[in-house]
Amino acid sequence: MASLASALGLSVLVFSIFIATCAGNLYKDFEITWGDGRAKILNNGELLTLSLDKASGSGFQSKNEYLFGQIDMQLKLVPGNSAGTVTAYYLSSKGSNWDEIDFEFLGNLSGDPYILHTNVFSQGKGNREQQFYLWFDPTADFHTYSILWNPQRIVEFKNKESVGVSFPKNQAMRIYSSLWNADDWATRGGLVKTDWSQAPFTASYRNFNANACVWSSGSSSCSSSSVSSTSGNNAWLSQELDSSSQERLQWVQKNYMIYNYCSDTKRFPQGLPAECNMS
Repeated sequence: MASLASALGLSVLVFSIFIATCAGNLYKDFEITWGDGRAKILNNGELLTLSLDKASGSGFQSKNEYLFGQIDMQLKLVPGNSAGTVTAYYLSSKGSNWDEIDFEFLGNLSGDPYILHTNVFSQGKGNREQQFYLWFDPTADFHTYSILWNPQRIVEFKNKESVGVSFPKNQAMRIYSSLWNADDWATRGGLVKTDWSQAPFTASYRNFNANACVWSSGSSSCSSSSVSSTSGNNAWLSQELDSSSQERLQWVQKNYMIYNYCSDTKRFPQGLPAECNMS
């Protein structure tokens, strides 16, 4: 089974000592938040589905909040003509100065590749969009999508607070996902509209795993000594991409990246964001 994490070189290690929630019963980890019956947890908690029709989309959120973690979920995206639809899967805190780590999958006409849209918000500020064509069919089978978030980096987005770049490290975040209609912008800038004759559109989820620090009642399930440790079972808290993973990521960026905010000089006429000029 293909994995976005391994294909991007975002390889991650799972250690039992910090597993806060294990792959298995989605009833335990998530709750349906909207959709009037369009979202379902099935097969005794092994499968979750979101559906979209002309009346409404649907969504869910995690029961836990996390402050750092390696979070994995297997998704199978809307098949066929998915133009106009967006499947959003992300971590987010609350409030006007929220933090957020985004995966958004922009649907397309049958035969055209999905677009993966990513972004990182810190203290309410985003503008860190990147977009990639997916180089595999995300609708034919389940694929693993991983978010690695530790005090030093969110995968390749490094903590550069030393030069004034804010970084998500103080606000716990829940996991959210939704399937919704965005045909005013999602496919070719809104030129291709949702074909409602294809509805309902359905995305599926399974095998959730969070090797993470759970935040509850103002405290973390990980001790401060654990967060500062760099060895043994705490290795994910300081993990970075090794040389082979960096090479795979560079291959994806070279061959499949279609937008990078760090290359958009028209968008930032006063100069690119500070992190764009640092390795």
